[in-house]
Amino acid sequence: MKALKLMLVGLAIAGFTFQSCKDEENQGTCSDGIQNQDETGIDCGGVCTACREGVQGTWKSFPVAPILATFADSIIATFNTNSTYEVAQWKGGSKTTLTGTYVQTKSGVGNIYDITINQTSPTSITAEGIFEVTDNDTKLKYEIIQTTPSIGAGKPTAAGGFGSSTFNGVPLGAANIQEYVRVK
Repeated sequence: MKALKLMLVGLAIAGFTFQSCKDEENQGTCSDGIQNQDETGIDCGGVCTACREGVQGTWKSFPVAPILATFADSIIATFNTNSTYEVAQWKGGSKTTLTGTYVQTKSGVGNIYDITINQTSPTSITAEGIFEVTDNDTKLKYEIIQTTPSIGAGKPTAAGGFGSSTFNGVPLGAANIQEYVRVK
């Protein structure tokens, strides 16, 4: 009889443990490949880290756009979900880091976004432009130009398309279009 009671207690404990584990499995995680819990995307948003949108993530460019070649050989740009960014650019082995904040908005023209960069370091400038993420979220086409303080540049627009930035009224065309690939 004593053995039967111990066996019944053991089965009851096992049943509670199994049910408890089953409840945990149904709650989901931030890495299960399923949009569950209060996630706003698959494994992102809600209780998980924020979902990437637009330019957010880390991107690498090599070689750089022709207009940037005097400043950089390669660039790694990280746009964080909290609207801050860091751009690391290398020229001849020397690294320069640019930091600040950004605002991105869908333009209403295809998949093109408008972007405003407010750089705070190493100098304070504002740059404006456009970008588009393509090829299943793996490539970034990016065109931006300094607007404050003024250097005589005209920002590209979604309506004008890529290559629409100007300098002293002269179109820059493809010389100011930067191509990136997603690193993460």
